[in-house]
Amino acid sequence: MTRVLALDHGAARCGAAVSDPSGTLATPLTTIARPDSPAGLEAIADLVRETCAELVVVGLPLTLRGEEGEQAAAARAFAGRVAKAAGVRVELHDERLTTSHARRTGGSAGEDGRAAARILESWLESGRVKR
Repeated sequence: MTRVLALDHGAARCGAAVSDPSGTLATPLTTIARPDSPAGLEAIADLVRETCAELVVVGLPLTLRGEEGEQAAAARAFAGRVAKAAGVRVELHDERLTTSHARRTGGSAGEDGRAAARILESWLESGRVKR
């Protein structure tokens, strides 16, 4: 298995988390300011290189009914920009309730990084990881 980087996209900031090589653990990383800006996309590309990630998972903010709105469209567009900037495959994964889960769990990492870790944990648990 290779490392997977997860991103919890927001207009102001983007949380990041990375898997261990076995695809078992998700570790919160840094928060990237203004992720849609050229500097933000470059910071994400740098993070992909630094973590040796071969796949990026971007949280897809669906409604509780599973529908897509403006935020989901923004996440889809962001995922396309990340794929181009970082030169890696990007997948979208349902991120419903990850931020509220991150708030409840606490920890030393920032809330955005914890939310990204929850997205990654959910993706890893979904069995989409190739071992």
